[in-house]
Amino acid sequence: MGKILVLTEKPSVARDIAKVLNCSQKGNGCLTGTKYIITWALGHLVTLADPETYSEKYKTWKLEDLPMLPNKMELVVIKETSKQFGIVRSLMSSNDIDELVIATDAGREGELVARWIIMKASFRKPIKRLWISSQTDKAIKEGFANLKHGREYENLYMSAQCRAEADWYVGLNVTRALTCKYNAQLSAGRVQTPTLAMIVQRENEIQRFIPKDYWVINAKVNGFNIQWQDKAAGQTRIFNKTQADDIVSKATGQTGEILEVKKEARKELPPLAYDLTELQMDANRRYGYSAKKTLSIMQKLYETHKLVTYPRTDSKYITDDIIPTIPERLKSIAVGPYAGLVRDVLKNKINVTKRFVDNSKVSDHHAIIPTEQYVDLGSLNQEERNIYDLIVKRFIAVLNPPFEYEQTTVKVGVKGEWFYAKGRIIKSKGWRSVYQEQTDIEDETNDENQNQSLPDIKKGDSLKIISVQTVNMKTKPPARYTEATLLSAMEHPGKFIENGNLQEAMESGSGLGTPATRADII
Repeated sequence: MGKILVLTEKPSVARDIAKVLNCSQKGNGCLTGTKYIITWALGHLVTLADPETYSEKYKTWKLEDLPMLPNKMELVVIKETSKQFGIVRSLMSSNDIDELVIATDAGREGELVARWIIMKASFRKPIKRLWISSQTDKAIKEGFANLKHGREYENLYMSAQCRAEADWYVGLNVTRALTCKYNAQLSAGRVQTPTLAMIVQRENEIQRFIPKDYWVINAKVNGFNIQWQDKAAGQTRIFNKTQADDIVSKATGQTGEILEVKKEARKELPPLAYDLTELQMDANRRYGYSAKKTLSIMQKLYETHKLVTYPRTDSKYITDDIIPTIPERLKSIAVGPYAGLVRDVLKNKINVTKRFVDNSKVSDHHAIIPTEQYVDLGSLNQEERNIYDLIVKRFIAVLNPPFEYEQTTVKVGVKGEWFYAKGRIIKSKGWRSVYQEQTDIEDETNDENQNQSLPDIKKGDSLKIISVQTVNMKTKPPARYTEATLLSAMEHPGKFIENGNLQEAMESGSGLGTPATRADII
């Protein structure tokens, strides 16, 4: 009876799997047990050949030799890691091996790492696939008990191959063309160039921008503040100073009448769970972390600490099979500042809705959530704590009921002009109770005129205008991109395209780059 060869993406993952599969005997570039041999790549061991492999003439960069379009793309072994490739190839060609389990990262790039090695090593025996979303011992055990057929992932491999070849064709040809034409070291890329174009376009808008003065009119009445609004357009900005001054003098010292008091019960649903891009955006806004830094911290939390699920995901939902594991995940995070919040969720029946569980919206991996691994907060450094805090709070928030409040809008008439005030009475904090500090969440309506306390007033009441004043402001240019807003623009690039069909195509895809590659592009 032969053995099963397991191919992982890196040595650390090989050690984790070896521990679960009892492969304790150290070999040359592998770990061996009675049934399995675990070996590893070091990231990519094989890559697409350089242009000069296809023709001597490509050794020099000349415009007349472009475009370079080989009939068939060749694979070559990467020099720096050729020793490890030799080890993996000799294991693959060994008569002792009956089948191979691909245990590289469960994603498009991980698939490519393995398949290119398999192709270059001419491996032709049966292939299975380990597809897991957590690196805990439990997840590895369950994954090996439910191995998938390699053929189920052939389309994933083909899409990865297309991506790699597109990068070669676009990147190498256009980079050579630009460099030759402008006699300068210029580089282009399938994702890099449109991303750069968005930044340049925004910079041009900022440079061309001419600020304009405008005025808003605020008034104080007994107990609250009101703001002028244009009857017809609903605008609060006035671009004519004389018009603004006229309204102020018309309203000064007058008595207003309450024309309308409207009360509406409002519900604010919990946010969706995190995918990688959303997590990177929040980490950038809250802690100033770059997308790349967040991904590297996530990798540690996922691989080393085993506290969170697979980071490179583009889904904000989980699948049905995760529902039974939620109580265990909650219990594992019920420590320190999260203990009370978890207690509140477990006290009520856990309510999972389509907003969290939707199989149709999960392709390769579900949203980023905590694993069932018990957490020792003391073992995390400050940066890991910060990212873990975002994930845990979001997970708890998703399982909480909506935030409910009563929104009151008051319309006040003063000498034919209209003024408005808004107030809010909180009925149930719901998911917002997870975020005690205001800075934990973005509250777009957090201005004093929106959320002030309003006295008990009714239609027809009179209000003495205590003071009226204009506030001079200037229109602002569009803001320069931060990593957070650039990630969002890369995710939804359709709005930068005028051609309707192209716009639709961009919006129905995953945008520019993937959650895994955007950080590197930036």
